Amino acid sequence: MKCLRAGIVGGGFIGKQHIEAVRRVPYTKVVAICERTKELAQEIANSAGIEFFYDSVEEMISAHPDLDVVHNCAPSNLHYDVSKKVLEAGINVFCEKPFTLFTHESAELVELAKRLNLVGGVSFNYRHNAMVEEMKERVTNGSIGKTWYIAAEYLQDWLLFNTDYNWRVASEYGGNTRAISDIGSHCFDTIQYLMGEKIVSVLARRSTLHPERINNGKPAVVENEDAAIIQARFQSGVEALIRVSQVTSGRKNDFRILVEGTKQSLEWHQEKPDRLKIGNRDEGNIEIFADAKYLTGNAKSKIALPNGHAVGWADAFANSISAFYAALRHETSSYTTFEDARHIMKITDACVKSDQQNAWVDI
Repeated sequence: MKCLRAGIVGGGFIGKQHIEAVRRVPYTKVVAICERTKELAQEIANSAGIEFFYDSVEEMISAHPDLDVVHNCAPSNLHYDVSKKVLEAGINVFCEKPFTLFTHESAELVELAKRLNLVGGVSFNYRHNAMVEEMKERVTNGSIGKTWYIAAEYLQDWLLFNTDYNWRVASEYGGNTRAISDIGSHCFDTIQYLMGEKIVSVLARRSTLHPERINNGKPAVVENEDAAIIQARFQSGVEALIRVSQVTSGRKNDFRILVEGTKQSLEWHQEKPDRLKIGNRDEGNIEIFADAKYLTGNAKSKIALPNGHAVGWADAFANSISAFYAALRHETSSYTTFEDARHIMKITDACVKSDQQNAWVDI
């Protein structure tokens, strides 16, 4: 089997996760890394055992035209430019979310990849958790009855204080929406995957706890939201309630999903990712662990260890990259495509418009 050769743009927290995840996929190699300075690129390359390092995307792809894929882990405002350069060089792209800052940019990348016959994917890892896969199997096979409602909640506290500052807070880098695009997008992708259908309209209310934050001792105006509540409607008419927040004290990476069926409910909690709760009315509720003997369909393929050896965030992340690499090998795969990510961009735009108009907005 051919060894797939990868380049990484951006070696921060998420870039390092991409490097480790790629190395968990058989027949792959991280060939080169690109960072904003040659010194930083070399430091990361040395620590990760990567042979080549660069301080410009153009130099990396020029030196390695035989790369099979470039992982775009740059800050959000650079996603469009980096992905476009890589595609124009004839190389496949796996991009961090958000896909781009603006929906028209995402549309252009979708068309560019299609025209050049290249594979484009966006990193939404939660759909690849084994227990989320099991939820999808049970929704699809109807064992929970007819799905009639979904609730998703993604709460964090890393921006609780007005002294908490990050580049995502600045709209020129993070975009005009933050909590929705950063963590709400994970909710959108995961529940659409579970349902096997698209969200077609939303009613959203955004809120900003701190209209002003302190950046390097100076006040900085905040133009994107800290939290939001979103009501969403699927193609089938099923509705979902989504709450996201980056200012909820005590919540670290608290992503939860509740799927309500006419026979059973399913509940999954990202901070206990190896467990799935099955709710019953007339008999005891059930909690199953991530073990192949308890799971069904495609979910079984996500299990490599016996129950009690918890599968978690890093495993789902590696699964997401493995799924994209399967597509590069022309195998059946369930990764988030450029087209999927573009629709999520449109959902995000609709949420902003809904908040401004205080009305339902169609996607």
